[in-house]
Amino acid sequence: MSSSPTPSEREKKDKEDRAREAEEQAKLPYKWTQTIQDLDITVAVPSNLRGKDIVVDMAKTKLKVGVKGQEPFIDGPLSHEIHPSESTWTLEPTSSGKDISIHLDKTNKQQWWASVTTNALYFLDTAKIQPENSKLGDLDGETRGMVEKMMYDQRQKEMGKPTSDEQGKLEMLEKFKKSHPEMDFSNAKMS
Repeated sequence: MSSSPTPSEREKKDKEDRAREAEEQAKLPYKWTQTIQDLDITVAVPSNLRGKDIVVDMAKTKLKVGVKGQEPFIDGPLSHEIHPSESTWTLEPTSSGKDISIHLDKTNKQQWWASVTTNALYFLDTAKIQPENSKLGDLDGETRGMVEKMMYDQRQKEMGKPTSDEQGKLEMLEKFKKSHPEMDFSNAKMS
């Protein structure tokens, strides 16, 4: 029978995993970051290149990034779909040359990507991603409503009051009582 790792063993393993992931990501010919809604890629290129020398083909499920006449930096199927019409790229000067900066707008704004493409050499453990704090205003309407309901229910529980679902049941019971005064509800219990 195997035992669960202790908190210090788990912390040590997580630290080792993060170091390994950072080392693997450093070997890629590009750097990338993501939020829950979008993904940004940076590729360093020589300063003598111009926009017309760069190849960036973005499709819903595929990405190709490179310099004309050379092996591409990225060429393969995307891990998940994007909105190509909302995605952009620019060539920006830096202190050491230029960067191709690519912004991909995720189709599914509730999903972390383990890699940019499915043929990438290294993949992140998305279960260990710790997102930045976000504002309720950043969420879509349905998700925001669900989060607000959860927050309200949590506050109600902390105060020992009924949650929104429990309030709904109580209101339904009160309506039923009013429409059936002949019935005895003294022993009615809500579960």
